[in-house]
Amino acid sequence: MPSIRFANVLMEITPRALSYPTMYYHTNQPVRVNPDTHEWFVEGAGTIDFTTYFNSLSTMKLLKYTRATGFHLHLEVKGNACTITQTKAYRLSSSPEIDPTVFAKVQASNKWQSINLDLTVDENMVLAGFQIETTGAIVVRDAYYTLDIDGELTDIELSLSTTTFKKESYITKNIELVKKEILGSDNDIAKHFRMHVIDNGCTLPYKELSTDKVTISPNENVGGAGGFARGMIESMEQDVPATHVLLMDDDVEVSPESIMRTYNLLRIVKPEYSEAFVSGAMLNYEDVQDMKEDTGFIDPQIGICVAAKIPLQVTKFVDIVFNEVYDENLRVGDGRRYAAWWYCCIPMSVIKRNGMPLPVFVRYDDVEYGIRCNPTFMTMNGLCIWHSKFEIRYNAAVERYQSIRNGMIAQMTTGLAPSIDTFLRELHDQVDLELKKFNYTDAELALKGFEDFLKGPDFIKQPIVQEKFVQANQEKEKLVSFPELQQMADDMGLEGFDVSKLTRQEIDNDKPRSIQQRAFDFLTINGQRLLHSSIHGAKGTPGKRYALISSAGWIYPAGSIHGENIIIAIDWFNRRGTIRTKNLKQYNAVTKRYKRDLAYFKKNRERLSAEYKAASKELTSIQYWKQYLGMK
Repeated sequence: MPSIRFANVLMEITPRALSYPTMYYHTNQPVRVNPDTHEWFVEGAGTIDFTTYFNSLSTMKLLKYTRATGFHLHLEVKGNACTITQTKAYRLSSSPEIDPTVFAKVQASNKWQSINLDLTVDENMVLAGFQIETTGAIVVRDAYYTLDIDGELTDIELSLSTTTFKKESYITKNIELVKKEILGSDNDIAKHFRMHVIDNGCTLPYKELSTDKVTISPNENVGGAGGFARGMIESMEQDVPATHVLLMDDDVEVSPESIMRTYNLLRIVKPEYSEAFVSGAMLNYEDVQDMKEDTGFIDPQIGICVAAKIPLQVTKFVDIVFNEVYDENLRVGDGRRYAAWWYCCIPMSVIKRNGMPLPVFVRYDDVEYGIRCNPTFMTMNGLCIWHSKFEIRYNAAVERYQSIRNGMIAQMTTGLAPSIDTFLRELHDQVDLELKKFNYTDAELALKGFEDFLKGPDFIKQPIVQEKFVQANQEKEKLVSFPELQQMADDMGLEGFDVSKLTRQEIDNDKPRSIQQRAFDFLTINGQRLLHSSIHGAKGTPGKRYALISSAGWIYPAGSIHGENIIIAIDWFNRRGTIRTKNLKQYNAVTKRYKRDLAYFKKNRERLSAEYKAASKELTSIQYWKQYLGMK
């Protein structure tokens, strides 16, 4: 029976590991790691437990997804006497449980001693791990888990495709990690791995960075969709064609161990999972322990993307157990799941059968593709990347223009929700929300996205999406630096506004509203449907009072803005802001435009639906994409 070295026990010295060591181990003694030898030093008598996010073994999912029949732990130890014992976790475990039947007592020695434990695993076990209890200082090295496999290992050729646009600091670091930790390793993956970097910004020194296993491809700026499409094609046509393509964002930090475990997982899956997508979790780059999503779904009622799991913290034992047993179907309901392309591994057979992404630049490309393919998903503790939080990088060009346009297109071609009425409600809610906050500029940006959708599929067939995204960025609401904002406030006579004394509490604060105030805001769109709105509840006086809110488009501090005529919107993270003033003329212009667009859609709904469905096969074909990308 063949076996496979499935997962290494990680003891990293990266900044994230030093800040959050409990992603890797829990201990009551200092631990240090030699970066050259990868040996770990436990500096005194105590216990170190490895039933953690990265260093436990996901036995429940391995039994579900793979042909694994046996589970083993190997490590080497020297120093004082110690005992190594198996740990385990079940669905309702609140702390690691000791298995007293699986242990090894190690005598004190200055020589390396090799320890092998045959782990006890049953069908109800969620995690298996181990702990070391030592009587004094010890040194540990070469710790890993192996699995016995029913049948032969599957031949896998894994290609990593990442699309980048002027993110040199991220992408060059990830390239070096791949070269050193994967291609430079003595693991089997080193012989069956290629990395394709699609450089949409044409800023990378491709001759310097490229090797026989790493290809840097300068590319037109065709967005994430175009970059990943090229990565798929290059992976398909490389000298040894890839069996699987791992799509990964550029502005992420990756653990090479996650890639190696993905490769090993693919080699041992059961036949029913041979075409499953592997979806890696997104952990926060800033708050390293926070897990935001590993798969998502379209809420069928409101047409927005929602994480299939609740937020978790991977430093907590109860959360890593919860992560493995979480039943997404209970949360997703009638929604349709997808895997985001910050870390998504797709079988080449699925790509050949279902085609390429839609040419929509950014936003909804991965959502539409995942829903179109309708795969089974595999997720697991330890398969992840770190990505900057979306809430601190709000961009109206993406969240208003791109989301509206691409969501409508994807609904027409693929059917993300039961009806396009779901996305029409989302359009209404976005426009309505921006109007309530006097952000007429971004309300118009959402309408522009809708209007470009109304132009039909011929509009996006041509390489025009980059130009439209650039225009959207130029036309979105402009935020100014804090000194400029202070000058604007002074010029308007806004008494008491001092940008140097702002706090997040003030910016994020909201106020309660009475039932009458809620009714007023709903009926009048915050006092804009009535010509003399100041008589009907508006308490603000231009030039004097103001509301202070966050500039992020998805927030609605209804109590803070109720009855005000001036809003100061703040992006505290980037230290920028703007001042909005109620303008009935602009409000009326936006609402008139919205009604006109909606009337046009209702009149042409059937025609647009037929045109998008007819064009979808061409837009997702390899032949189309090669021509679009200028590939020979």
